[in-house]
Amino acid sequence: MIERKLLLGDEAIALGALHAGLSGVYAYPGTPSTEITEYIQNNAPQVRSRWCTNEKTAMEAALGMSYAGKRALVCMKHVGMNVAADAFVNSAITGVNGGLVVLAADDPSMHSSQNEQDSRFYGKFAMIPVLEPSSQQEAYDMIKYAYQLSEQMKLPVLFRVVTRLAHSRAGVEVGEPLPQNALNPETDRTHWVLLPANARRQYASLVEKQAEILACSGNSPFNRSLPVEGKAALGVVACGIAYNYVMENEPEKLGIPVLKLSQYPLPGDAIKAFAKNCDSILVVEDGQPFAEELLAGILGSDYPVRGRLTGDLPRTGELTPDSVGAALGIAAPQSFSSARNLMPRPPALCQGCGHRDVYNALNKVASEYDNARIFGDIGCYTLGALPPFRAIDSCVDMGASITMAKGAADAGVFPSIAVIGDSTFTHSGMTGLLDAINDNANITVIISDNLTTAMTGGQDSAGTNKFEAICIGLGLSPEHVRVVVPVPKNMDEITRIIREEIEYKGVSVIIPRRECMQTLQRKLRNKK
Repeated sequence: MIERKLLLGDEAIALGALHAGLSGVYAYPGTPSTEITEYIQNNAPQVRSRWCTNEKTAMEAALGMSYAGKRALVCMKHVGMNVAADAFVNSAITGVNGGLVVLAADDPSMHSSQNEQDSRFYGKFAMIPVLEPSSQQEAYDMIKYAYQLSEQMKLPVLFRVVTRLAHSRAGVEVGEPLPQNALNPETDRTHWVLLPANARRQYASLVEKQAEILACSGNSPFNRSLPVEGKAALGVVACGIAYNYVMENEPEKLGIPVLKLSQYPLPGDAIKAFAKNCDSILVVEDGQPFAEELLAGILGSDYPVRGRLTGDLPRTGELTPDSVGAALGIAAPQSFSSARNLMPRPPALCQGCGHRDVYNALNKVASEYDNARIFGDIGCYTLGALPPFRAIDSCVDMGASITMAKGAADAGVFPSIAVIGDSTFTHSGMTGLLDAINDNANITVIISDNLTTAMTGGQDSAGTNKFEAICIGLGLSPEHVRVVVPVPKNMDEITRIIREEIEYKGVSVIIPRRECMQTLQRKLRNKK
């Protein structure tokens, strides 16, 4: 029976995975991917769906479920692919047993991210199939296809979406769910034990599969051509959601043929056949110029390929129907001039947030030193870099606060202070703290604990109520693991403790602990 639902792109992916017979989803929360796992948690209690400590552990657990013959989904935002890369790339060498789909949610325009990387490069690097839906309906249909493809090829499949698709809604026709795969653990050890002799054989097998993977892409139902009669001055190759931006400009009325691409590797024969009927090609893709660079190689240096690299489309940020229309020679509609007068409203820490009290205390103590440096990390507390606090001097990647503070201290910076959140600490900070302890680095670490993964909506934090034990277990002296409650009335105590631990010649950890205001308010509403 066909049913129609109004779904976010993320929800369409989640429901499609459930209807494909999903047995487990493994993820670390990260915008714009978070809602996929949350939908499964809220609607499918029979599916294993607890949050993981980081993306690498998620990838490895999903691979283990695939090893057992079940279908698994692993979800992360694009920067999480960097964390999962070791296991991800090696999963292409081991291959899979049950279907395994790796969902990477990219964030063009960096709405909530440190960079604008394009995960399609990871798929090419690992030499596995990549799928990129153009709509919510296609996302639902394509995720089911992805599991079939994964089990057919015996390889993981990378499933790439972008923020605009993940966080927009559309009507989706959904079908009946399939049952989960039966338990069927792998019996052939040779391709799962990556000793060099086995790995070389497995890598050769992966290379041999490339022709089959390419042929599958060439025959994909998600790659299709919309031709026009005769030879065209311009043709468009549209990838993923960018296909929608092209079609909103009604290219058929302009006599512009379109080749839609949503499965990779790029089907070279189809592209060459398409290009024969066009004097030039405009490549429209949301992200980096991935397909544009490859088309130049497929068609040769003499064939005019336009896109982000040539300046026909913006080099950075999300595309829009207007920017695509301009590249097609269509004048953009006049924008409202009053929009230029709107005052920006930068994000800010919530009123009553414990991070505010932490930064007030840190700023007060840091001002007493000539060269104090505070190294920040990834989380809502990163907003401490903005007014009124301007409290942190760096924020690079998950866990970097501790290791950057250590390196700065090694160079002679004093005091060298790290600020890291509770979820980020268990994600990527523990190993850096162990380095600092082993080297007796002269740093002070603030683990600002609000008892949740606050920035992405209040998911469980892996280390809740365990941080003192973790730090002591890593070798930190118990007397230099200090816990405080960050509220204004405790400011004298907090600043005193910060001063004491700064003056201690070694590693110390201070844990300001108070529940996130957002999760606390939700609990109070639920009680009412």
